[in-house]
Amino acid sequence: MRRSAGRGPLSRFGWVMLGLIVVGVGGFLSMLSFGSGDVVVPEAQAPASGGVTGGAAALIMPIADYPVTSLRHDWGDPREGGERRHQGIDLMAPDGTPVVAALPGTVEKLFDSARGGHTLYIRSLDRRWSLYYAHLKSYAPGLTEGQRVAQGQVVGYVGDTGNAGAGNTHLHFGISWMRAGDGWYQGEPVDPYPLLAGKTASS
Repeated sequence: MRRSAGRGPLSRFGWVMLGLIVVGVGGFLSMLSFGSGDVVVPEAQAPASGGVTGGAAALIMPIADYPVTSLRHDWGDPREGGERRHQGIDLMAPDGTPVVAALPGTVEKLFDSARGGHTLYIRSLDRRWSLYYAHLKSYAPGLTEGQRVAQGQVVGYVGDTGNAGAGNTHLHFGISWMRAGDGWYQGEPVDPYPLLAGKTASS
């Protein structure tokens, strides 16, 4: 029986094309992620102060009924003779003024430090933001690490602990963008001023 002309070359050509298609599809699939869905934002892509979205957009004033007109934009001001920059905003207020959770979340750390005095870290519910409160006079009664707090709930009181200076009662408030796996002491600091300056005293 005579073999059909061109059958061999056509078959080889088909196998070559099939191989190229398989390699192409495999390369495409290798670029996809089928993990848990956590988005890890590289440091270079962390949002700047003007581009913060998501949970941080829902911030309320960290001091109850604090007037917007009293906000001072002191982010980046030199500290300790210029050795470091201020990475937060200072809200001046009388001793003992209630401090509230600016976002709903979990109390991640209660910590005493030489600079911050009595400090408090709250991680947002989506774990992508950390709120930092420093120079507190005291924490709210019964506040513990791991406790869930509602937005607007009193978590502490304004004071002058740490390096605030005796009688210089104020709240140092900071916010950081947190990558997956970041601990309470990590994160990318973000300027809180533009997030609070557009708020009303009650929002």
